[in-house]
Amino acid sequence: MTEFGLIEFAARLFADADRHGWEAIGDDCTVLPVGGGEVIALTTDMLVEGVHFLRDATAPQQLGRKALAVNLSDVAAMGLQPVATLLSVALPRGAEDGWARGFIEGYSELSHREGVALVGGDTTSSEHGIAINVVAIGRGAAGHVKRRSAAHTGDMIFVAGELGASALGLADILAGRTDTPYAAVHRNPEAQTAEGVWFGGRGEVHAMMDLSDGLASDLLHMLRASSCGAEIDVGTIPAVGGDVRAAVCGGEDYKLLLTAAPEAAVALSRDFRARFGRELYRVGRIIAGNPRIRWIERGAEIHPDWHGFMHF
Repeated sequence: MTEFGLIEFAARLFADADRHGWEAIGDDCTVLPVGGGEVIALTTDMLVEGVHFLRDATAPQQLGRKALAVNLSDVAAMGLQPVATLLSVALPRGAEDGWARGFIEGYSELSHREGVALVGGDTTSSEHGIAINVVAIGRGAAGHVKRRSAAHTGDMIFVAGELGASALGLADILAGRTDTPYAAVHRNPEAQTAEGVWFGGRGEVHAMMDLSDGLASDLLHMLRASSCGAEIDVGTIPAVGGDVRAAVCGGEDYKLLLTAAPEAAVALSRDFRARFGRELYRVGRIIAGNPRIRWIERGAEIHPDWHGFMHF
């Protein structure tokens, strides 16, 4: 069973359960209306030693920031403001003292910078390595919520930053080059929280999610949720160092992927540049048809073996 096959299996088993107002499985967060035109959102994510990080290549302060950032990114992907988190950690012998203090210091530093409170969690021992689980809580206007399922045929597809640096950094770390600029990017991801809230307030933005597993996988999730296809112009992908495979397949960039009405594309890009001082990259368009990506290079369709990260 694949990672997403397991998720779909769980969703089927709970399809008839009373969700008490919460949205069903399928987006970066689940959302609950709380009155006054507002919603709260919940998301959770895990980091496991040996899968998501190598302890001897990542300072505990860096991992504390990363554990928080990857969850704040999911809230941002919904167009909402993160407000609080819950943190649970499983620690093996030797990590419960100085390492744990450094981890919490990093987590606290980013929490204070983002204005996010730590409001609970759990701690336990581990026999085989460090495991970290974060629950992030967001809040905002119901009308600002962006979902994967909202892409429209004809929409322009954008990414809100360059892609591939994290994948190149992981390759450096695995090769023993732990002090490169790309390795630093991999260990210190930045959630686009301000950008997510800004996009939430833009009515021309339809669907949105964050790029955690790579453009090839994450865009396909959006297409399946929205029952449509996409054309991506390979030459417009903002690939760091020109490495398109790293940009498309690498994952852990945590940049926002979004679609917007075609008539508003120019204004959206202009206003984004004015607000954030950098480019919003248009990489393709949503098309009718089956959920698949047509990769276009120099006007012709190509068929590369590109797919993002998969756990199973």
